[in-house]
Amino acid sequence: MRFYPCESIQTQITSLYQCFTVTTKILVPTATMNKENKVKLLVLDTNVILHDSSCIHHFEENDVAIPITVLEELDNFKRGNEQINFHARDFLRDLDEITGDKLFKSGVSLGEGRGKIRVIVNQTWDKDLIEVFRDDIPDIRILNTALRLQKQEGDKTVILITKDTNLRMKAKAMDVLAQDYTTDKIESVDKIYTGKRLVENLPTGTIDSLYTQPFHIDKEILPEIKSPLPNENFILRNEHKSALATFNSVDNQFHKIDKTPAYGIIPRNSEQAFALAALNNPKIQLVTLSGKAGTGKTLLALAGALECRKQFRQIYLARPIVPLSNKDIGFLPGDIQSKIDPYMQPLWDNLGVIRNQFNVKDSKSQKITDLLEQNKLVITPLAYIRGRSLQKAFFIVDEAQNLTPHEVKTIITRAGEGTKIVMTGDIHQIDHPYLDKLSNGLSYLINRMTNQKIFAHITLEKGERSYLADLASDLL
Repeated sequence: MRFYPCESIQTQITSLYQCFTVTTKILVPTATMNKENKVKLLVLDTNVILHDSSCIHHFEENDVAIPITVLEELDNFKRGNEQINFHARDFLRDLDEITGDKLFKSGVSLGEGRGKIRVIVNQTWDKDLIEVFRDDIPDIRILNTALRLQKQEGDKTVILITKDTNLRMKAKAMDVLAQDYTTDKIESVDKIYTGKRLVENLPTGTIDSLYTQPFHIDKEILPEIKSPLPNENFILRNEHKSALATFNSVDNQFHKIDKTPAYGIIPRNSEQAFALAALNNPKIQLVTLSGKAGTGKTLLALAGALECRKQFRQIYLARPIVPLSNKDIGFLPGDIQSKIDPYMQPLWDNLGVIRNQFNVKDSKSQKITDLLEQNKLVITPLAYIRGRSLQKAFFIVDEAQNLTPHEVKTIITRAGEGTKIVMTGDIHQIDHPYLDKLSNGLSYLINRMTNQKIFAHITLEKGERSYLADLASDLL
């Protein structure tokens, strides 16, 4: 039976989807400003396509050149079920639809007001390049294409677009302009929304009013707070009293937040209290939690899910598999379950912490066992979620900083009726070779979703794992 979401949910999903629609601006150094008004020629590296298969449609009026080496590399990625495999196949299908012999010569237009795309077949080596780089590897071949085009296309600014920092350095060594792919890159880490504000020196009467029923006050009573965002959190205090509050943009009121436990987990600071409040709020469908190791991101998300489990059919805990030392999981011994268990162990560890809050015979401890046995609490690699439509699920995505913006978009569009998505991660601890603090999916999601009524974010700053863990995180 096919599911058709109601109009209100469909409108919300459409709103979320539109938040990811962006275009790319190509930056040009001051030295080439005399060519600023001319169409630029952008040479794409393979990793840009594997990052975003629709990249060729994001360069406005600029021309795009695809070295034949890139197509050869994409051929190695077209088989498999990972996100990069889907990107490789999508791009090759997209390119195949662009017909005409001109694709391999002068180029084919991408549409009205858009530039041309062409595949560069000529692999004649530039003599200046082979004197510096003697290895015949794909990166050097792509750089060779950019260098030769730069010498041939005297009327155009040629820019190599790559997410590989080392290749950008090599390009600069050959006086070839090189830039990162910036379509889904935020401006600055400092501008990332934290989800909370500290407001001091408030009148005691204002704070007292939050402690009297019905535990909320109108926006007009707090003129000190300028332009509060939907579901933004506030620490309100003066010399004598303090209170925690969140802003509800629907009724234009500040609601008091209490440090309420969730399935045995007691919030130890204001940030954790804000996080649990958002996790247990049924009107908030998308929650992001960021922070360094030991701040309790995953533990809070799981505790929140268990606390409100009756509202959902299933609880999913998933995380991307990022192999270490460039070794795929195929290098690990055993069957598929044995291979993925090491990557899922941190999730099991957090579940164990929650279990240890209760006696073995306690009903809440037994309930966790029942949920696992009945397949209502599922811990799985993120790749296994692809293609599914999640109905009434509490879906936790751990280590979301290792996802690309496109992968985050793919996950969120899986949300069906009654589903809540929670993404946790540390943008300062990225294991993906082509992502950084500005371009990872978690930073991008926070930046794009801020000001949405069904979204809440909180940055956890205080480590609660142990004094040793907190000290190591700060000093090492």
